[in-house]
Amino acid sequence: MRTVISSAFISLDGVVDSPGGEPGYRNTGWTFKDVEFLPEAFEIKIREQKEAGAILLGRTSYEAFSQVWPDMADFADYKVMPKYVVSTTLGEGDLVSNWGETTILRSLDEVAALKETEGGPIIVHGSASLNRALSDAGLIDRYHLVVFPLLLGAGKRLFSATDKDTQKLKLVEHEAYANGLQKQVFDVIR
Repeated sequence: MRTVISSAFISLDGVVDSPGGEPGYRNTGWTFKDVEFLPEAFEIKIREQKEAGAILLGRTSYEAFSQVWPDMADFADYKVMPKYVVSTTLGEGDLVSNWGETTILRSLDEVAALKETEGGPIIVHGSASLNRALSDAGLIDRYHLVVFPLLLGAGKRLFSATDKDTQKLKLVEHEAYANGLQKQVFDVIR
């Protein structure tokens, strides 16, 4: 069984909306505008590319990342990695041709079936709605969080407000950096 890892830049109050400067959000670009850049705080992002066996994205994140990541040297490892997009509306004609193998999944059941296949970890980037659905369905096995010392208020959240049983997590790795960022890696306890 493959491990599904949710990887997120997240504010202290749980917002994951538009960290890289995406349009339409009041505090867009908060990961680089409001906190001093320290390369060591982002080491986990480099490690994720080396360890992952596939990328899982929602439609909105796929449409954003597929326009930029294929030509960026910083994301070269992801270019050759299989990609899966969970969408009920995306068609084969909507996929870009310069980002390697991409498969459209139509349901969380298909994600669950993907987890049963052979291969390395499946990393989920961005995709706030997909992350909430995966979490609520018990399909996330690990969280890689880079927590920013910011309170953003409104915006898309990583975790849903669904009334559900307590989900226990085990902190397996953590580090605090001089700029206030914190790396927190949690395994989901089943």
